[in-house]
Amino acid sequence: MDARRLRDTLTKERTIPFTQKATSVLHSLSHGDKVIFWMLAGLMGLGAIFALGELRDQIVEVVPAHGGSLTEGVVGSPRFVNPLLALSDTDRDLVELTFAGLMGVDKEGNLIPELAESYTLSEDGLTYTFIIKETATFHDGEPVTAEDIAFTVSKLQDPLIKSPKLANWLGVRTEVLDIRSVSFTLTEPYAPFLENATLGIIPKHIWKDVPSEEFPFSQFVVEPIGAGPYKVTNVQRNNSGILKEYNLRAFDEYALGKPYINNISLKFYGNESSLQKALARGEVESAHSLIPENLPKDLKVVTGPYLRVFGVFLNQNENEVLSSIVVRKALSTSLDRQKIIDTVLSGYGTPLTSPLPGIPATTVENPIEEAIDVLERNGWEFSVENRVWEKKNDSIRITLRTSNIPELAQTAQIIKQSFEAIGVPTNLELYDTGELSQGVIRPRNYQGLLFGMVLGRVPDLYAFWHSSQRNDPGLNVALYANVDADDALEHLRETHDMEEREEHLEEFLDEVDADIPAIFTHAPQMTYLIPQNLNGVSLPPLTTASDRFSNVHTWYRETEKVWPFLVRD
Repeated sequence: MDARRLRDTLTKERTIPFTQKATSVLHSLSHGDKVIFWMLAGLMGLGAIFALGELRDQIVEVVPAHGGSLTEGVVGSPRFVNPLLALSDTDRDLVELTFAGLMGVDKEGNLIPELAESYTLSEDGLTYTFIIKETATFHDGEPVTAEDIAFTVSKLQDPLIKSPKLANWLGVRTEVLDIRSVSFTLTEPYAPFLENATLGIIPKHIWKDVPSEEFPFSQFVVEPIGAGPYKVTNVQRNNSGILKEYNLRAFDEYALGKPYINNISLKFYGNESSLQKALARGEVESAHSLIPENLPKDLKVVTGPYLRVFGVFLNQNENEVLSSIVVRKALSTSLDRQKIIDTVLSGYGTPLTSPLPGIPATTVENPIEEAIDVLERNGWEFSVENRVWEKKNDSIRITLRTSNIPELAQTAQIIKQSFEAIGVPTNLELYDTGELSQGVIRPRNYQGLLFGMVLGRVPDLYAFWHSSQRNDPGLNVALYANVDADDALEHLRETHDMEEREEHLEEFLDEVDADIPAIFTHAPQMTYLIPQNLNGVSLPPLTTASDRFSNVHTWYRETEKVWPFLVRD
């Protein structure tokens, strides 16, 4: 073969396709070799597929998906599913699920725009102007407009409606600027006002022809139409006509995004015992404010702090010995706050020595010994004969009054035990709630009052501690009067700047800490029992139990895997 023919032969062999070569080689194999080849090829293919799957699982993200349902049990039965009229916990639960406000609450408890796109505050701190989202829609498909906002507030301010939220809106002037813009003008600066804008908005086109005195009797009080995350699909009653269940479906056009859970049902029970049994037999999947003992394995507990402060508020006018800072300090020092948490609240609470929850309590290693030492160092002597502390013509005794409900009655017993452990005779008196309010609190007829204060997300401490609020209907039940504290509270009420607010708050807390006008005890936590596979539940600080639903649209039971570039922030 000459050089030219050899070159042509090699060139021709190089141009034969790889697949043709592979096929030729495969045909040349024996039957046994072919079996081995195909087995190896199959294993390599499966390995490649598995490797790709593993790689995908490491790269993709698991995100919430729409689907699933939740059935919750609650104690009580709703009457007024309307944000202007809601009175009970069950009323407020359904209002939270079905209505939306200009402002809402995020998982951390911060106020965020809900139906509003944005808001501005005038330089003088008096006028709030809100712009409504173009997409804001009621459950019946009608858009939410500035007219709906103004109508809602005007009805709330109507004395015939008798709204429990009326006090929050007294003196507020509402003005419709255009179809999507509305303003509220206050008579004086009030930093906590923004929380009032969480008020659920009712549709004017449905309620405009309902006379104010007929509001509580409208069918829409039972079958509401709002703009919240869920809309009512069915209401069930028992044979006596009493509401026993609400069925709700996710609202596709909700302003903060369609909720992930498709359906939520609320079932109503007469008492905690009935609810506990329903939970145990799987009739409902979730419930709040139950002590999670013997918890079913398919449930978990989520907790959230209540924005409430409990304490013994001291009336120095009714017992002169309480005017001594030494006596007040000794009584406060003696208190076994952790015992209240452990015994009364089953561990779900926080000890307090401050008028604000969230501030760690001052701890004393040996409270009884320390309290006795405080008295002895300041000239008090314990009379073995009279079984009481004495100093000149004074002796330390106290009468403690509170409501005859289990939690407060048990707490009062522990306080009594703590006081008597240091030799202070303590008389405990329990009252029905109505009698306590009318016959004890309003006329300030008590020496020590075990009572709770409900604070807002932007706490208005003025109402509870300013000297101008000492007399009924003011809420300063400690009858506290301190010029420097008053000044701090006034600035705190008017100031929106966060740094300035912190400064004034510290000033106020320092004064209260020095004066001890009350013996603070604890802040409770809410327990929320939910299914193990219910995710995204994070409770913000709670003003009421219904606040657990403030982020219900982010809860989910279903998930899906997606590539990272498809995940929206």
